[in-house]
Amino acid sequence: MSTYRSYDYLDGDLGLPVVPLAPEFGRVPPWRSDVPAEQVARAERLLAENITISLHDHPVLFPADMADTPRYNRTGRQHTAFAGLRAAGLTVVFDNMMDGTACVTGNAPWQWDDVVTDLGMRLADLAHQPDVVVVRTVADIEAAHADGRVGLVFGLEAATPIGNDLDKLDVLYGLGIRQIGIAYSDANALGSGLNETVDGGLTALGRRAVRRMNQLGLAVDVSHSSDRTGIDACAASDRPVLITHAGARAVWDIPRLKRDDVLRAVADTGGVIGMSAAPHTTVSHAHPRHSIASVMDHFSYCLDLVGIDAVGFGPDTLYGDHVGLHTVFAGLLAAAPRPEAPVPERVRYVEGLENPTENFHNLAAWLVRDGFTDEEIVKVLGGNVLRALRSIWI
Repeated sequence: MSTYRSYDYLDGDLGLPVVPLAPEFGRVPPWRSDVPAEQVARAERLLAENITISLHDHPVLFPADMADTPRYNRTGRQHTAFAGLRAAGLTVVFDNMMDGTACVTGNAPWQWDDVVTDLGMRLADLAHQPDVVVVRTVADIEAAHADGRVGLVFGLEAATPIGNDLDKLDVLYGLGIRQIGIAYSDANALGSGLNETVDGGLTALGRRAVRRMNQLGLAVDVSHSSDRTGIDACAASDRPVLITHAGARAVWDIPRLKRDDVLRAVADTGGVIGMSAAPHTTVSHAHPRHSIASVMDHFSYCLDLVGIDAVGFGPDTLYGDHVGLHTVFAGLLAAAPRPEAPVPERVRYVEGLENPTENFHNLAAWLVRDGFTDEEIVKVLGGNVLRALRSIWI
């Protein structure tokens, strides 16, 4: 009997289009850190000994040429970067399968069948991996850490595929989804996204959806929701709400990032704000060339605003040319810039936070170098998220 391999389609075994994929290692030069060796060793010890959680990443291999992404997605089979994950120093990654680029069939994203197909393919792939597992409970996280495995939490960046049928939330929960965003930039039946010029907030259906998600144990995410929708969702929820991947608009004034009142509203629920590193978003005036330094400016601002217990990291990275992906899908991924919006320096990649393998190694080293205590570092690298999930995943 032949052994199942997640990359069989590359050999044409499944009769699907052959799309060369990006490498898991060495696509760009490593970050040139000025962190002393003894501090790096301390950072690595903290990663190894404690539960670490990325609130948002895409640990999948994208095409070497991002222009091939639509053809790749139409195969219905996105491949996880298992070797890269094993080297990431992470216990858990919130793996959001369906973002604005991940429609599997046709031209319109967010179709129900696409979600089920993608989820089924990914679960089949994971079922054949000995050291990467699906996480559905806090106990699963603790077991993954004890066993030295990497856990994936499956989520959706928006509830758009459910339409106006709240029972589909139950179906998604039953299939293993544990986190769902309200809207992905454009409005849907639940609420407004950050692209909308008129912010209608959370709808009546959206309020019922939040209640259903609370009852099921689905984490509510407002990363791509409008400001009012995010605040409304926090008011409607009796469980912690997450911003899995964003930053502070006070640091860089673009719609993709969050106002102070939204950040405070999430923190007031007991939720966590994950710092994103998607190219050209979490930039700062102090560091207009997007890098780990820019992202840490957002972290520092949010830390001062809401406190150490409400911050974490959701870098929103992947294996491949993320800037190239944004270029290919420019009209789908980003809100129209305001005429007065700040313009960052263009980069080929975000130095220091380019893919899930390097992110938390570099973040931990940065935090050690900047004088954070072990307790503080453990909180922001995973402890805060774990604490919130104990209240969400009932």
